[in-house]
Amino acid sequence: MDDTFRIMKGLSLLFLLSLSGVVCVSIRYSLPEEKKSGSLVANVLKDLKLGPGELSARRAQLVSKSKKQYFQLDNRSGNLFINDKIDREALCGKMDSCLVLFEIVLQNPLKIYNMETEIDDVNDNTPAFSQNEFMFDISEHVPTNTRFPLESARDADLGENSIQNYTLSPNAYFRLDVQSDEFGSKYVDLVLEKPLDREKEAHVGLTLTAVDGGVPQRTGTVLIKVSVLDSNDNFPQFTQSEYKVKLKENSPRGTPVYKVEARDLDFGSNAQISYSFHRVPDQIHHLFNLNQSTGEITVLGPIDYEEESSYDMNVKATDGGGLSGVCKVLVLVEDENDNVPEVVVVSHTSALPEDSALDVLVVLFSVTDRDSGDNGRTSCSIEAGLPFGLKPSDNNYYQLVTQKPLDWERDSEYNVTITATDWGSPRLSSFTIINVQISDINDNSPVFEKSLYHMQLRENNIPGLLIGLVQAKDLDMEQNAKVTYSLLPGKVSDQPVSSYVSINSETGNLYAIRSVDYEQVKDFQVTVRAVDSGSPPLSSEVMVRVLIVDENDNAPFILYPLQNGTSPSNDLVPRGAEAGYLVTKVVAVDRDSGQNSWLTYELLKATEPGLFSVETHNGEVRTTRVVTSQDAFKQRLLIVVKDNGEAPQSSTSSLSILLVDGFSDSHMQIADLPPEEEQNDSLTLYLIISLCFISFLFLFSVLTVIVIWIHKRRNYQKGSHVSSGNFYCDADFVPNSSGPNGSGTLSRPNYYEVFLTAGYGTNEFKVLSPLLPSLAVDLKAPMASSNDPQPSKGTITEITDSRLVTVVERAMKSHPTYGQEAFRGDLLNQLMKDDPSTVKGAETLMLGEMLTLPQNFG
Repeated sequence: MDDTFRIMKGLSLLFLLSLSGVVCVSIRYSLPEEKKSGSLVANVLKDLKLGPGELSARRAQLVSKSKKQYFQLDNRSGNLFINDKIDREALCGKMDSCLVLFEIVLQNPLKIYNMETEIDDVNDNTPAFSQNEFMFDISEHVPTNTRFPLESARDADLGENSIQNYTLSPNAYFRLDVQSDEFGSKYVDLVLEKPLDREKEAHVGLTLTAVDGGVPQRTGTVLIKVSVLDSNDNFPQFTQSEYKVKLKENSPRGTPVYKVEARDLDFGSNAQISYSFHRVPDQIHHLFNLNQSTGEITVLGPIDYEEESSYDMNVKATDGGGLSGVCKVLVLVEDENDNVPEVVVVSHTSALPEDSALDVLVVLFSVTDRDSGDNGRTSCSIEAGLPFGLKPSDNNYYQLVTQKPLDWERDSEYNVTITATDWGSPRLSSFTIINVQISDINDNSPVFEKSLYHMQLRENNIPGLLIGLVQAKDLDMEQNAKVTYSLLPGKVSDQPVSSYVSINSETGNLYAIRSVDYEQVKDFQVTVRAVDSGSPPLSSEVMVRVLIVDENDNAPFILYPLQNGTSPSNDLVPRGAEAGYLVTKVVAVDRDSGQNSWLTYELLKATEPGLFSVETHNGEVRTTRVVTSQDAFKQRLLIVVKDNGEAPQSSTSSLSILLVDGFSDSHMQIADLPPEEEQNDSLTLYLIISLCFISFLFLFSVLTVIVIWIHKRRNYQKGSHVSSGNFYCDADFVPNSSGPNGSGTLSRPNYYEVFLTAGYGTNEFKVLSPLLPSLAVDLKAPMASSNDPQPSKGTITEITDSRLVTVVERAMKSHPTYGQEAFRGDLLNQLMKDDPSTVKGAETLMLGEMLTLPQNFG
């Protein structure tokens, strides 16, 4: 036989069924045994009349009906290959037809092809005898043509490859007689042709050769030793030539099968019979035991109906003289329900999307039972409460399909227990657990833990400070549940919200990008978006409100009295003022909020302690006793204003109070006062540091003001009159006449004349009695009580001479920003234009508070 395949020895269409969309077709191939693994068998794509790629598209699978997978299928090309070398003798033994059954299963639609492959025998086995030599004891009186059965040689091959002939070595006594039984097996007998003569030859040696018909031819030999005995003329005879026995499968070891019996008419040793198996395969020796003395057959090995349903054996009875007889014993095995149904998974969807439609195939499996009859009939079921159902198909195939909607968030996997039960008695069942994984789809949006987040951030924070955390959860899994965070565009005080805060895209941590000032931003809102990584991505948004917590970072700011002058302002208090007299009021504010802006006032230092007091909460400065003549003319008060923060901050205000008598103008300020020695009492370290810091901040401003003032003064002096060099006036000097309802600190109107000479400074200012009634000041203000509010700084009382008032107003309007020297020169020029005769008098005249300019004049 050639080594090439005999492909498609027969291709037949056995049947076509149409049930549930499943069609079964049977195809048969033929190939010799012992072919190498990977050898081509056939192309099923052509045989099944399928298009290219259809096997892959329909998920073709090869399902073997035997325990071993002998073939493999290439879905792309359709080629059927040998997966493992096939030994026909091991697979089918002596069976005439050796078929390997398998199925090709196509899906969408489901179609099953029954495939049969016949394994052809090749001459790969040598004939062999069970023993190396045969011993015969033959009586010399045995007549010629007596037959002595010989054990046939065994050849596992079949047909022409099996034993075809026997030959015997040349001798003078025996010949061979070869016969064939009804099954084609060769049996050989040794025939005596010439009478034996023990006296001539006691032992005869022969060589028996078994020859098969294969190419190349194979042979096996055995040595026959014949010992010539004395005469034994009766053969053992069995009571029946054939015995039929029934035996249940799975019978235990030692179970009696049957007891054969033979008789011999001889006496003595020639009548002693021994029993043995004759011409039986090795399998019989492994499964049954024959008692040589009694002829009882018992079970030796496992009896399995599924392996062999019947056993045929020959029993030989031999007497003491070497004569023998043979009978046949046929053992029929009865099937027992000893095999549980087996579930074989053909196709399994690895991950089932949760949005799968109904009636989608999940698992395709088959159920088989090796028993026969009702013992081999099966039924299949699954547990209740699952979103799956079973759909039976032909050839004991079942489909596990979806019957209810799936939800990964509820159940991410199912362990489906398949129960297969046969119809035997008792019924046997098997349980197979199939794990069905549900794959997630992106069907859930991220959900924030809160609908609105409230966070706090202290002002003056460090950039990069963690404000808080926003978190959103996604019920999906893996990439669909991975949430990233971002800020939506927005404005905070006309600035992009991204300039104030940032967010960690992975953790949701909110960070402050820059320091925040509560006085500028009290709170702000940002919108955070959470987006998952699914396809398409889903998102949700949440509002985060950030409240700025105020810190006590602003010191109280004193509005009145102003503290930007070169010397403190002067407030006048008449001598004799009663206790509780309102001197002035310190007004301060704090840019902080809450308790950080609550202010308290405290008198820190005073020239005469006990003369003045400060209201703690409103800053009013009042006298605590009657002002007497013994009190010093100039009083210095240092008032500290504190806030109520955890680390209190404070500011100080310096007040200069003049104790006067005989004045009618409550706001007259004295520019030339007798010099007093300034007290050099050292302040506390806190005040010194505060003053130094304030001085440093305003140093540049002060220098700038001085430069501008010097520049304007030089420009004006180039065109002014020489005689006006010592006449001083304040740039903030505003005419204001108090009406009948006005108030003041002096008890009655007074008029003053002031003589100035060229070159006098402010320290040489003298207050004298009135000399020129035409230039006197007429104070129409009524008597002011000690509790009346003080007039504002920078105002003057009414002047009786209307011409002088007009001149002063015109000079002030012409040079509102000039210094004292410029104002004095402009005033004299205006007087010369109106009445030159008044220039000399005006040059020597100063009106108390009218011509006394504020100390903060530029």
